[in-house]
Amino acid sequence: MSTALRRGHDPVLVIGGGVVGLSVAYYLAAKGVPVEVVERRSVASGASWGNAGWVCASHSAPVPAPGVIRYAVGSLGRPDSPLYLRPAPDPSLLRWLWRFWRSSKASAFRAGYTAVADLNQPTFDLFAGLAEAGVDTTLTRPGLVHAFLSADQARHHLDVQRAMADGRYDVPDGVLTGSEAAGLDPALSSAVQAAYLVEGEGVVDPGRLVTALADAVTRLGGRITEKVEVTGFRRTADGTVVGAVTEYGEIPCAGVVVAAGIWSRELARLLGHRLPLQAGKGYSFSVELDPAPRHAMYFGDKRIVASPIGGITRIAGTMELSGNNNDLDWRRIVAIARGSRHYLGPWFHHPDELVGLIRDPWVGGRPFLPDGLPVIDRLPGIGNAFVATGHGMLGVTLGPATGTAVTDYILTGARPDVLAPFGFGRL
Repeated sequence: MSTALRRGHDPVLVIGGGVVGLSVAYYLAAKGVPVEVVERRSVASGASWGNAGWVCASHSAPVPAPGVIRYAVGSLGRPDSPLYLRPAPDPSLLRWLWRFWRSSKASAFRAGYTAVADLNQPTFDLFAGLAEAGVDTTLTRPGLVHAFLSADQARHHLDVQRAMADGRYDVPDGVLTGSEAAGLDPALSSAVQAAYLVEGEGVVDPGRLVTALADAVTRLGGRITEKVEVTGFRRTADGTVVGAVTEYGEIPCAGVVVAAGIWSRELARLLGHRLPLQAGKGYSFSVELDPAPRHAMYFGDKRIVASPIGGITRIAGTMELSGNNNDLDWRRIVAIARGSRHYLGPWFHHPDELVGLIRDPWVGGRPFLPDGLPVIDRLPGIGNAFVATGHGMLGVTLGPATGTAVTDYILTGARPDVLAPFGFGRL
């Protein structure tokens, strides 16, 4: 068996302690490969903590889709919009948006959807394997209710999903309307005009999942190093990475996997490559509802999601392009809460009540490339350096599939066919 690793006893260095990085580390460690994970903050502190925790097949679509640019232009200067683009004199963002627009054409959208769905195909089997190995995945499979205020919107959305599913997952034959729609889940309000259920879709507690993966890595002999930032790399004359530079000294390595979310952009630059990542900021909060949702939920007209996690409901939404920062705009929290009332009923009456009602208001930058697909590949010209980032809102869903594919790539030296659409060369 050939390998992409430098010979020796040094570990593979995985940079990034989120769900993708720890999935890579887990599968490498399970194959007997020495592994060290380095995280600049704490495990599960980034986008892997505050997301909705979905593990699903029916939402494999890339963000750039037909009509999304028109929608984005209409959101300029509107902080209450589900897709918020804050105007800024940033040439790199303008270049990114140009490529995003080109990727929103129908043919590119279909190709991207197919690529993600194919990568996603073994996901539930992989989660089952993790559980059998003793990893507390927290996965439940309550199904995913798609709720709409318009029957036409519901039918359109179902038609798109049916066309894209292409036998990979089951979708219902039609939508339910009126009281039947609201009856799909006790938390839905009578304002919901149409809905349908995709059975078997899953939810995890993302923070607990990532922590469990970290525990599993250490049980397998791997090492987790937190609050250490990689600031450079040491390479040999032929480009091979032999060490990572930190403020506490150098970490020797047999290879490196960059899986640090939005921070992967700077790490790729240190390795001599440009990675056109933008932070798509998402917001979430948790709240106790009565009745609480029994299913994962997608509120289609408002692009808001809700998940039952740990006995409470996590509500999340928005895509904000405003730079790589964690500045929490309270107006976005209020906009999500207001939007959710159309589907969950008047669980609050005035925005001032939200401070006392909600828990853990969160904002995080999800890493997006302009075509909406992740990059999962070996870095050109560097035989033992890999990158796995840009998963956007699908990091939890695609983490295990990415981890197994990257592990195969590293151990065999040959890129798995399923990773062909996610190559670095397309960027």
